[in-house]
Amino acid sequence: MNPEVASDEIVSATDSLVSQQFGSGQKKDVSVEWQRPLNHDAQKGIRVILKHSHEVRFVTWHRKGDYFSSVCPEGQSKSVFIHQLSKHASQNPFKKNAGIIQCVQFHPLKPIFFVATQRTVRVYNLMQQELVKKLQSSSKWISSLDIHPKGDNVIIGSFDKRVSWFDLDLSSKPYKVLRYHYFAIRRVAFHKSYPLFASGSDDGTIQVFHGMVYNDLLQNPLIVPLKILKGHKQVDDFGVLDCEFHPTQPWIFSCGADKTVRLYN
Repeated sequence: MNPEVASDEIVSATDSLVSQQFGSGQKKDVSVEWQRPLNHDAQKGIRVILKHSHEVRFVTWHRKGDYFSSVCPEGQSKSVFIHQLSKHASQNPFKKNAGIIQCVQFHPLKPIFFVATQRTVRVYNLMQQELVKKLQSSSKWISSLDIHPKGDNVIIGSFDKRVSWFDLDLSSKPYKVLRYHYFAIRRVAFHKSYPLFASGSDDGTIQVFHGMVYNDLLQNPLIVPLKILKGHKQVDDFGVLDCEFHPTQPWIFSCGADKTVRLYN
């Protein structure tokens, strides 16, 4: 979508970028169809529609904004797609079924791609098209993952109430396993500039932690619990469904099954 909240020049340039590739004959994956929106959709700001063969459960952007990835857990060998907006092209990087894909993430600095299945996280090098590392989670069912802005540490949330911190330079097994929630964890997130990370759970709380990563590679990360944020109510055993830090301020947004979006600072 083009929300049209920037200057007229940026709005116009955005419309031009996403519309000029229609009908260009680019080679695309037949499982994903790039469609031009109808007039009533275009009036709402929708500029491109990507039609997948299965239900889309997760979408994430690459840091530079031209690439993004979508996950269709029921698609088997066609669960993960990487799309390029400027060329209206899609590709399926994995031809084999590696299990039910929960979520994916792009590395913030390198051409590295993280793919989380139910119990493991596979780390791929997109340039060399090879598996680099396999993170062995102690969790029974991974729900979400996030990557530290410096790129060397990963946190994983799971439905069995655990947050696992991985130091990619140390081991393929967790450096720390945190058990502070009473119900399933739906979302974990790093702050982009502050040494903070958080986890949102079906118990209706958000746990905020201090997570300091040092430039000295010999010094292990420092993890300290800071605050329990309460406010969301449980509805049918669901609590906090998602949480996200503000990119520059020490604020965190959350949404819950109680139909509210909350901002904590």
